[in-house]
Amino acid sequence: MISPAARDALAGWLAAKKALNGASDNTLLAYQGDVTEFLTFITTHKGETQGLAPLARITISDMRSWMARMRGDGVGARSLARKLSAVKTFYRWLAEREGFEPTAVLSTRAPKFQKKLPRPLAEDAAMAVIDAVEIQSQKPWIGARDTAVMTLLYGCGLRISEALGLTGADAPLPDVLRIFGKGNKERIMPVLDAARDAVDAYVRLCPYPIESESALFKGARGGALAPRQIQAVMQQVRMQLGLPATATPHAMRHSFATHLLGAGGDLRAIQELLGHASLSTTQAYTAVDTARLMEVYNKTHPKA
Repeated sequence: MISPAARDALAGWLAAKKALNGASDNTLLAYQGDVTEFLTFITTHKGETQGLAPLARITISDMRSWMARMRGDGVGARSLARKLSAVKTFYRWLAEREGFEPTAVLSTRAPKFQKKLPRPLAEDAAMAVIDAVEIQSQKPWIGARDTAVMTLLYGCGLRISEALGLTGADAPLPDVLRIFGKGNKERIMPVLDAARDAVDAYVRLCPYPIESESALFKGARGGALAPRQIQAVMQQVRMQLGLPATATPHAMRHSFATHLLGAGGDLRAIQELLGHASLSTTQAYTAVDTARLMEVYNKTHPKA
């Protein structure tokens, strides 16, 4: 058990993250879990409940013990790096609030890991997915709905949460969409005619009223459409088309970025369209493009 003081500090930090940084509920839950796990370990490791004063005396040795325990419990390098990032962010905030030096925590190095490259679909596969989505349901309006969502993911590069976050007020789709993504960051997305037409077709067939304040995309019973329903449809399409497990709804967003880059799109512009806070995140797509280029080269270039 962590001390009441530590629990209150964690709650205060999470509230600050939500108010000042606009962190999503899923992000806050992940932060809460990671930091609670760390504080629980420290309590067990030290053999007593850790109030705020003992937490200020965490040593490098304590940090190494925690990381060793995590790895021993099967936590991978990538996940451990994420957990350490959450702990560091919490400690930076706590140190400023309580007036202590958090060097031992902040200087702890994250384990090295190889970043996974995005797994986009080929252009013909992405189009095949959109074509196949419509026939997965016996109800025409649901087929039109799923086609509209998938077209927004691929045609506009939206995250699934952003597409499902659209409301009736967004229909018919304008020439540009104002999207609030991760961290409540705003970006402007141009809307392709294909996306607008797909949404219009869905709205015409939807048996439920499309109200300005409610979700644009409806579930079978009229409530807001859940992400897992789109994921389930994508799984059906993946099996039907013989696509790999990496062909997920989010892969359609990756495909949007990769195909834009392959067509000569500017990296900075793509960064803005995707809503990436850092250009380094977008640069992963250049690695994908290079990898695909080398694959084609190795298959077609005459061997000496």
